[in-house]
Amino acid sequence: MKYVSHNKLRPKAIILRTAGTNCDYETKYALEKAGASVDLMHINQLLNEKGLLDLYQILVLPGGFTYGDDIAAGKVLANQLRHHLLDELIRFVDNGKLVIGICNGFQVLVKMGLLPRIDGTQASLNGYKQEFTLTYNDSNKFEDRWVYLKSFSNKSVFIDKDSIFYVPIAHAEGKFMAEDEEKLKMLSKSGQIVFKYVDKDGNITNYPWNPNGSLDNIAGICDSTGRVLGMMPHPERHIEPTQHPRWTREGLKTEGDGIVVFRNAVNYISGIL
Repeated sequence: MKYVSHNKLRPKAIILRTAGTNCDYETKYALEKAGASVDLMHINQLLNEKGLLDLYQILVLPGGFTYGDDIAAGKVLANQLRHHLLDELIRFVDNGKLVIGICNGFQVLVKMGLLPRIDGTQASLNGYKQEFTLTYNDSNKFEDRWVYLKSFSNKSVFIDKDSIFYVPIAHAEGKFMAEDEEKLKMLSKSGQIVFKYVDKDGNITNYPWNPNGSLDNIAGICDSTGRVLGMMPHPERHIEPTQHPRWTREGLKTEGDGIVVFRNAVNYISGIL
């Protein structure tokens, strides 16, 4: 655990939902178990009440298939956020607050420009150029399986380096790609590649361990501050030890592997409240 605080104030988290969101309640459970006070909020409410986001310290874009993943996965919501809430979201991050996008939420963050912001530049509306994306799996099918992740960076506040944990995936467009090899090298050099798919021994290898064919086995990245995280696998689906698919054979752990992501977020915010 990276951040520990005895502050009794409960960080306030907001989970953004819209048509097609389907992981909001699992994410709410995870955050509340980690110690946060959580509100589920429809995108329309956030758009209609300017400044509402300022009341929160953690923003989560959960998984699902927002707007049916029309055009491309997460693209419609990404455009909606970029055109109507980008300045607020950038201010939210620059004020030291946290954002996490899971699966569809990761796709949204990349396609709207809040990730990866390698050099820390503002993802301005007019100057925006998308240099990374998440696209169709190499298998040409929806991949629904459990995977091993390993963290390869200490840059993100959500996880410690060299942590390995077991969580599920469920996506058809999870292949992380860069505009060119130089962009990928910049992302690696800046320490923003947070998670990679590995096998059960922590080794980088191919399908099915890398379930979608992501370049460099990338499963999750952060921005230049370390306070915005996007990841394709679902930590909110492995919070309780009984959610492990083989717990009856291998025995119960004290908790599910995915809770650490949410607990680190809550503890980080508690430490600065």
